[in-house]
Amino acid sequence: MYVARVPNRGSPPAILLRESYREDGKVKNRTLANLSRWPEEKVEALSAVLRGLPPQVPLEDSFEIARSLPHGHVAAVLGALRRLGLEELIDPAPSRSRDLVSAMVIAQVIDPSSKLACARGLRKETASSSLGEVLSLMSADANDLYEAMDWLGPRQKKIEDALAARHLEEGTLVLYDVSSAAFEGRTCPLGALGHPKDGVRGRLQIVYGLLANKEGVPVAIEVFKGNTGDPKTVASQVNKLKERFSISQICLVGDRGMLTKARLKDDVVPAELDFITALRALEIKSLVEQGAIQLGLFDEQDLFEITHPDYPQERLVACKNPLLAKERTRKRESLLSATEAELQAIATAVARENRPLRGRDKIALRVGKVVNHYKMAKHFAIEIAEDSFSFSRKENQIATEAALDGIYVLRTSLSREALTGPEVVSSYKALANVERAFRGFNTDLDIRPIRHRTEDRVRAHVFLRMLSYYVTFHMERQLAPMLFKDDDKQTAEAARTSPVAPALRSQRALKKIRTKHTEEGEPVHSFATLLKDLATITANRVQPNDVDLPAFAVITTPTMLQRRAFELLGVSHRLGYA
Repeated sequence: MYVARVPNRGSPPAILLRESYREDGKVKNRTLANLSRWPEEKVEALSAVLRGLPPQVPLEDSFEIARSLPHGHVAAVLGALRRLGLEELIDPAPSRSRDLVSAMVIAQVIDPSSKLACARGLRKETASSSLGEVLSLMSADANDLYEAMDWLGPRQKKIEDALAARHLEEGTLVLYDVSSAAFEGRTCPLGALGHPKDGVRGRLQIVYGLLANKEGVPVAIEVFKGNTGDPKTVASQVNKLKERFSISQICLVGDRGMLTKARLKDDVVPAELDFITALRALEIKSLVEQGAIQLGLFDEQDLFEITHPDYPQERLVACKNPLLAKERTRKRESLLSATEAELQAIATAVARENRPLRGRDKIALRVGKVVNHYKMAKHFAIEIAEDSFSFSRKENQIATEAALDGIYVLRTSLSREALTGPEVVSSYKALANVERAFRGFNTDLDIRPIRHRTEDRVRAHVFLRMLSYYVTFHMERQLAPMLFKDDDKQTAEAARTSPVAPALRSQRALKKIRTKHTEEGEPVHSFATLLKDLATITANRVQPNDVDLPAFAVITTPTMLQRRAFELLGVSHRLGYA
């Protein structure tokens, strides 16, 4: 900052408090306050302080900092949201409702919380960041946010259509997977007991299915009742892709629990969609027993293609991952040993002289609990009588299963001209990108618990999380050089000998992990810790003690690391105050 004297023709010069800053590589100036009414000695005192000279009068007698709000993380996320054009996708016309939706999307990235906490963080009296001030929402309350959610709901389809047009194209691969989230309360019809995928058992839940492109960019999300099975969600996704998104040539990629034989026959094939999925273990075992898959071929190669009459007009890509085989062998032996130890304890209880365990039903109940817990019943021969119990491993059966360790078979309707065998494997493995999105939903963006009472608001809540993840996904990709993410994946993929082999990290990524520093010497961050660091850039409301002068904002000067982050994002740290 500096004091500038601007000539004013025949009048006394204007005395202005100005600030220089750099934006897009250019030096710019802005006026913070007009000091023309200040006494000359006061102006000189301030000018001396700004030049680094000792003040003749205490500077604290002239100014006070009325409020400081964390701002850098808000500027980063809001800037990214606007560069992605998300505001225009939500609604082309600026409005308070649009700003409230944007605020909820941003708040979930910087500080996941309930709608009530979000509203409290926006309000002037209780603001936790500059978000409310930047978007002029410092009077918003929870009811305003709920009304904005109601406003957003009818716009979801239009927004998803726009995202599909942006990220999906003819002949593209579309990834689809399903997860669940615990649900609070009992008034919403969507809440139901089901198979929990988020590990929260014994609670009502919802099920939601996410469509994404091959890179994992989320395009559309749909909420289902909590007891809906994965395959039953497929039909609506097929209709969405064909009818709403108007894409005729699509390849749907889903796991074997999703794209079952019934779903392929009833939904996918009639819609003339191509697909990539995997066979179940029993189907693989059948192919091996029939000689269609010759295990000896894996001694020379880790993948090969076959055809089979049971899968007409399809290609089967058989793969073997040695590391996966080793892990499955280790896990099986661990479960067998644990089961054996507990069965031996039961056998000891039956054979002891003092108060032995007696009765076929009682012994069977104890045994059933053990084998059902470890799911190893198929690998043990068990004999139970009124006063005896014995067990042994089915070694031949165990060996037969072990021979298939690490083997998986992919099935696809695509021709070799459309996708080679290795490309089929790579495309199926891309499902990990959707799983990564679900991890972001359930951890970083905190989709649960869900406390809304109506179907529409539950759907809007989940859709808001998808929009937040959409922003996070693109920010992480831009900030990858500063994060523990591999920003040189092309080099790593080029060094990979086969798509069946585990993914490799580039040397650049390994160096970041080893040294914990970037190539510029700055500490490497996670996305969350980088946002926390950016939040130390504050918007300071400075109030001159002279009542005739207005208050003005001064933004903290960024560190070198913070400047680098904003350069990568293409955003100004002064966003909202420039």
